[in-house]
Amino acid sequence: MVSRNLSVSVIIAFIFAITVSILLYVLPPTVLTFLPATAIQVIRGSLLIVALILLFEKLLNIQLLNKILLGLFLGLLAGIAFQSHISEVKPVGTAFLRLIQMIVVPLVLASLIVGTASLGDPKKLGRIGIKTFTFYLTTTAVAITIGLLLANVFRPGSGIDPQVQAQLMQNYQGLATEKISRVGGGAGVMETLLNIIPTNPADALSNARMLQIIFFAIFTGIALTVVPKEKAQPVIKFFDGFNEAMLQIVHMAIKLAPYGVFALIADAVGSFGLAIIFTLFKYTVVTTAGLVLLTFIYPIFAKIFAGFSPWQYLKAIRPAQVIAFSTSSSSATLPVSMEVAEENLGVSNNIASFVLPLGATVNMDGTALYQGVASVFIAQVYGIHLGITDQLTIVLMATLASIGTAAAPGVGLLMLVMILKQVGIPLEGIALILSVDRLLDMFRTTVNVSSDLTASVVVAATEKQLTPPEAVKL
Repeated sequence: MVSRNLSVSVIIAFIFAITVSILLYVLPPTVLTFLPATAIQVIRGSLLIVALILLFEKLLNIQLLNKILLGLFLGLLAGIAFQSHISEVKPVGTAFLRLIQMIVVPLVLASLIVGTASLGDPKKLGRIGIKTFTFYLTTTAVAITIGLLLANVFRPGSGIDPQVQAQLMQNYQGLATEKISRVGGGAGVMETLLNIIPTNPADALSNARMLQIIFFAIFTGIALTVVPKEKAQPVIKFFDGFNEAMLQIVHMAIKLAPYGVFALIADAVGSFGLAIIFTLFKYTVVTTAGLVLLTFIYPIFAKIFAGFSPWQYLKAIRPAQVIAFSTSSSSATLPVSMEVAEENLGVSNNIASFVLPLGATVNMDGTALYQGVASVFIAQVYGIHLGITDQLTIVLMATLASIGTAAAPGVGLLMLVMILKQVGIPLEGIALILSVDRLLDMFRTTVNVSSDLTASVVVAATEKQLTPPEAVKL
C-alpha cells in the first residue's frame, strides 16, 4: 500500500513539475508580470530538472545507457521546442562536464605511469607506440581522403544562393576573424616536437598540456622499470591506488550523465536551432554522411583483429560515443573511454592507459574528414579549383596538424584555418560554415573517440592483451 501511494505521489509530482515548467516556457512574459524574469528562469529550469530526476530515478526502470540516450533525445526536443530559452539548464551540463574534466589530468598521469611501469620492457613500449602511431596516422589520412572524395563527387559548395552566402558572411565575419587571429604564425615542425618535452611538469599538469603530460608520465614509468624494485614498488602502488580512486569518480560522475547530456544537447540545439541546417543542407549532409560512414568502418577493424561482432562492438562503445557527442571533447570523454575499453571491450589496463590518452590528443579522424569536406566546400563557393597537388597538401597538413592540437570543442576550426592558409583558400571563407560547426563538432568528436577505442582493441589484440567479454564476440 505504501509503495502504491509512493508511486502515485511520484507520478503527481512529475506531472506537476513538467506541466508548470512547460507553461512557464510557453506563456508570454506579459502574463507573468508578477514574477521577475530571473525568478521565472530559475523556477522553470529547476522544475524541468526535477521532472527529469523523477522520470529517470523513480518512474523508469531502465539501464543507465538507455537513460543517457533518452536524455539526449529529450534534450533535442527541448532545444527545438524552447529554443534559446532553454539555456538556463546549461549550468547542469557545464557542472557535469567540469566534473569529468576534473579527473582527466590526474587519470592520464596515474594510468600512464602505472601502465608503462607494468610493461616492464622499454622495447615492448616502443613496439606498442609504433603500432599506435601507425594506426592513428593511417586512419587520419584515410578519413580526410574520404572527406575529399565526397566533397569532389557531391560538390556541396556549388549552387549556394549568393544572398545566403552574403548573409552568412555578414553574420559570422567577426567570429571568423577571431578564429583566424588565434592561429597566428603557427609553430614550425621542430618547435612543435620540442614543445612535447615539458620544461616544468607541474606547469604542464596545471595547464592540461596533454602531450607534455603523456611524455612526462611515460618517462617516469620507464624510469620506474630500471630503479631497484623495492624502491619502485611503493611509487607504482601509490599511483595504482590513485588511478583506482579516479576511476571511482568516473563511476560517480557517469550517474549524472543523463542530466548533463540533456542540458548540453538542449542548450546546443536551442542556441543554433535547426533552421540553419537547411541553409547549408548539402554541406551538412555530405559531412555527416562521411562521418557516419567512417563510424561503420571501425567495427571492421575490430572484427578482423579481435573477432568482435560489428553490431555488438558498436553497442559496447556507445556510452563513450554518447558522452563524446554531448561534450564535443575527446579529452572530456577520456575517463569514460578508458572505462569502456577495459570493462566493455576487455582491453588490458596497460594498453588502454597508453593508447587512449595518446589518441585523445593526436588522433582526430572525424576532424580530418570534416576538414577535407570544408576545404573543398569553401573553395567551390569561391570558384577556386583544387588540383591533385593541393588536395594531397590538404591530406598531409590535416594529418600533421592533428598532432599536438588540444582535444577541446571547436579546435577543428583552428586546424582548418592552417590548412586553408597553406593551399591559398580565402580564410574569411570559414564564416560560411561557422553556423553549423557546433553541430558537426558533436559528430566528428564521436568519430574521434570511436577511432581511439578501435586503436586500443587493435593494439591489445596484436599484443595478446585482450580478453573480450562473450557478448562482443562473434
